[in-house]
Amino acid sequence: MGFLGLGVMGRPMALNLVRAGTELVVWNRSAGAADELRAAGATVAADAGEVFRAADVVLMMLANDRVADEVLGRDTDGFAAMVGGRTLVHMGTTAPAWSRGLAEQVRDAGGRYVEAPVSGSRVPAENGELVAMLAGAGEDLDRVAPLLRPMCREVVRCGPAPNGLLMKLSVNTFLISMVTGLAEAFHFAQRHDLDRGTLLAALDAGPMASPVSRLKGRKLLDRDFSVQASIRDVLYNNHLIVEAAETAGIPSPLLDTCLELYAETSSAGHAGEDMAAVIRALESR
Repeated sequence: MGFLGLGVMGRPMALNLVRAGTELVVWNRSAGAADELRAAGATVAADAGEVFRAADVVLMMLANDRVADEVLGRDTDGFAAMVGGRTLVHMGTTAPAWSRGLAEQVRDAGGRYVEAPVSGSRVPAENGELVAMLAGAGEDLDRVAPLLRPMCREVVRCGPAPNGLLMKLSVNTFLISMVTGLAEAFHFAQRHDLDRGTLLAALDAGPMASPVSRLKGRKLLDRDFSVQASIRDVLYNNHLIVEAAETAGIPSPLLDTCLELYAETSSAGHAGEDMAAVIRALESR
C-alpha cells in the first residue's frame, strides 16, 4: 500500500499502518518528514510516481487540492499512466466538486477512486481513533475499509462520491461552531472575572462535555495553543463549508461568523496555532 503526505495528520496515520504490519511505501514533499516512517519500517519513495508503481492502493493525505493536482500531475500526460489500474483513496479535505472531477478523471484513466476524509485532529490520529467517511463504488469500499482500520476507530459509509467530503464538511460545521462557542464561553467568563478553572470543571461535569470540549477547554485554560488542528487548516475548512453552502443556496450564518473570526486570528499572525487560539480574535475586539 502507498501513502502520500506526511504532515501533522499523515505522519501518525502512516505510522499506525506500519506498526500494524502494513507494508507501506511513503512519500512526502519535504523529505525529512519521512525519516520516522523509514525508522519504523516503511519504504520511502523518491517521488509520487514510485509510490503508484509499487502499490495497488494509494492513500492520499495532502494539504489541499492545489497540492494534490501538482503531486498527481493532473495536467500532464503521465497522470493516466500513474493512476490506471490503481485505487486512489483521497483522505484529505477538499471541495466536493474538485473531488467529483478527480473521481471522473481517475475512472477515465482506468483507475478506482474512494473518498475517505477523516474526522479528528492530531491526537486521535496518533491514537488510531479517527472516523473515516467513505464514499465511492460499493466494491471499492469493501476493499478499502479494512485497510483503514489501524488508523480509525470507525469507518462510516456515505454512498457515492462526493458524499464523503460533504459529510466531512457537515461534521466540521458542528466542530468549528462548537470550538468557537467554547472560546467565546471562556472569553465571557474571563471578562466577568470568573475563575476559568471553575468554568472548565462545570463544563466537564455537565451534559455538554465531550472529548473535544475537554481537550480544547484545557488548552483555553492553560493558554496552550500548540497545534492539533491549526487556525490555518480550520480557516481552509471553513471556507469550503461556506462555499458549499453558497453553491447549494443554503444559509450558513454560524460559519459565516466563524469565518470572520478565524480570518482575523490568522491575519494577526496566529495561523500556525491551534484552533482554540480563535479566542484571540474575540479578545482583540
